[in-house]
Amino acid sequence: MKNVYSVLVVLCINLAFSQRTPTISHITQKPIKDIGGTAEMTCSVLYAMDFPVLWVKVDKEKITEPVMLSSGSTLIIKDSRFSLRQDIDSTSYTLQIKDIQETDAGYYRCQVLLGLNNKISADVELEVRRPPIISDNSTRSLVVNEGQPVKLECYAGGFPSPRVSWRRENNAILPTGGSIYRGNILKIPTITKEDRGTYYCVAENGVGKGARRNIAIEVEFAPVITVPKPRLGQALQYDMDLECHVEAYPPPAIIWINNGIQLSNNQHYRISHFATADEFTDTTIRIITIEKRQYGDYICKASNVLGTAEVTVNLYETIIPVCPPACGQPSSHLRSSSIKTASVNVSILIATYLYFVHLYF
Repeated sequence: MKNVYSVLVVLCINLAFSQRTPTISHITQKPIKDIGGTAEMTCSVLYAMDFPVLWVKVDKEKITEPVMLSSGSTLIIKDSRFSLRQDIDSTSYTLQIKDIQETDAGYYRCQVLLGLNNKISADVELEVRRPPIISDNSTRSLVVNEGQPVKLECYAGGFPSPRVSWRRENNAILPTGGSIYRGNILKIPTITKEDRGTYYCVAENGVGKGARRNIAIEVEFAPVITVPKPRLGQALQYDMDLECHVEAYPPPAIIWINNGIQLSNNQHYRISHFATADEFTDTTIRIITIEKRQYGDYICKASNVLGTAEVTVNLYETIIPVCPPACGQPSSHLRSSSIKTASVNVSILIATYLYFVHLYF
């Protein structure tokens, strides 16, 4: 009788265990890996010997369809980077991924099929560290008018989430103050011509060297003129240079005016313009062999689409020639006269020499 009772107890116990609902007792916590590394995700299941256990990669945003990776101890996906390990004692299933790629990031689901429309599951998210990439919706180079408000935007993807900061070329001071500004948006309430130049958007998250985008800001502004010397003196019959420096963008049209008349290159004047940068132009007018009527005021005038500016340079008479450009040398007119005089004197000397040679020999 005791033996029959023992058998009944064992049968009841086995029946009870066989009717227990399978449960997922353990699943790997969120792994974080570098590109090229190896990840292992383990799912332990109780009371599931008679039920299929699956690994499935799922897209929680449902943009792509789920991808079946394994069923039981069989790997389904044909990718040499994937492997499956089953531990019968602990009823665990370990999915291993080698040489991790950025596309491997996402959710992996351990699933136990209990019936056609009945299943239990647990998800684990695999996160892959990715270097920052600056998004296309970030600001590119700009051309703005002086006085306008400007907003520079910079966004970056990657994992962990990148930190964004702003700098200027050569560590120049930012319009917001300081040499570094942290944040996705850099606001300049009223831009000035001094704010023009190259700005750097830098995204960093500790993976790789980070990412950088150069943003060139051109500021259009009306001409501003400065002169090294507003008054210059020179003696009659000598040359003299008058100069002015023009700062403007877009590059301006520059003219010289005397007594209401626009001057041009001729035997009395030689005008030159030299652009040292897009915004800077040096202009010089050389007054050749100064005559009495050429003393007075000369106007340097510059114009672009945003405005006009002009500055007056006064030329007055001196007794002693000023160097440069004279530097002790007479003007071209006087030099030619001196050359003619010298040629006549040489001719006289040669003639005298030949006369005496003929006389005595």
